[in-house]
Amino acid sequence: MKKKDLRSGYTTGACAAAAAKAAVMLLFSAEERKRESVKGVEIPFPDGSRVKFKIHKSDVLTQNSQHTARASVIKDAGDDPDVTHGAEIAAEARLQVAGIRAQESEKIRIVITGGKGVGIVTKPGLPIPIGEPAINPVPRRMIKDAVMEIVEAKNVRTCGLMNVHAIEITISVPDGQELAKKTLNHRLGIVGGISILGTTGSVKPVSTEAWTATIASSMDVAKAMGHKVIVVSAGRSSEKAHMKKFQLPEEAYILMGDHLEYTLKEALQHGFNKIYLCAQWAKMVKIAMATPQTHVKFGAIDVKKAAGFLNSLGSGIPDDTVFNTAREIFDMINTGPHDLTADTFRAVCNAAKQYAEEMSGGIAVTAYLVSYEGEIIAASE
Repeated sequence: MKKKDLRSGYTTGACAAAAAKAAVMLLFSAEERKRESVKGVEIPFPDGSRVKFKIHKSDVLTQNSQHTARASVIKDAGDDPDVTHGAEIAAEARLQVAGIRAQESEKIRIVITGGKGVGIVTKPGLPIPIGEPAINPVPRRMIKDAVMEIVEAKNVRTCGLMNVHAIEITISVPDGQELAKKTLNHRLGIVGGISILGTTGSVKPVSTEAWTATIASSMDVAKAMGHKVIVVSAGRSSEKAHMKKFQLPEEAYILMGDHLEYTLKEALQHGFNKIYLCAQWAKMVKIAMATPQTHVKFGAIDVKKAAGFLNSLGSGIPDDTVFNTAREIFDMINTGPHDLTADTFRAVCNAAKQYAEEMSGGIAVTAYLVSYEGEIIAASE
């Protein structure tokens, strides 16, 4: 059977740009005393392509002769398991009017702010200054480019809007605060909601881009906070085990998932001088066996080779023993003589340390093996 191709989707930044363009279209329609509806808009992407978005909701509020237009888009992340898939990304548009008439040649500014559900940056190291809404540079540019298409098409100055100096765009995500709880935003110092992200406008399904971007951003924050030591973990259980025992500052913890090689090379680029590497048994054995990418899609652990590797470390596993999983190997070793168990676990950590230091450019690494119960049970020497 032919494998089904995974469907690509769109970033929160692209959705915000589409909502903003629709809102501005409605705003100018209201200024011209028209009541037009907007069912869809087409916006430019950074690569020069154009994509059409369906508008979910739109309306215009008029108060004291001032119009506020609102439009929203439902984010479609394609087949990517994104926590923001299906989220409503909304934009409000209003004119900033001053008593002084603008020169006909004066360009209208686009002012972008964050509303409900968009986080605020509270820590250094991110591409957005502290105190600003977490709307990244490329989404900001996409919003401005999309809105300016309407401004230029309407030729605002010749429409009699000579007192308009700027258009204020407010991006909001109604469920953003709840969605943020499923992300690492709090660790990055983004509070109150999600980030408006994206570098291309598109989301490739099950890609590494989101993971590696988060790893790099986490390291940016750790460095900006003055940390020289970081903890990289394969998963939350491993991370929590280290937090429980050593209680380093939250910003020092980096979830690497399966991206070992990328994480270690990124750590070198950031100038850290010590790495604590935490993983449970199957991932630690893979690392010890010099596996740069530990995700199962790159190959499940070969238990026969793993058993042979562990015997080369002195584990004493009988040659005729057949295993189905790495967990079965762990259980056999863990129920053996205490000294042999401790020596084997330590030897695995030492091998993982050696391989990690080769990839980290010589940054000192200490490897910690975490049990299936979430406790550190061994460390490299």
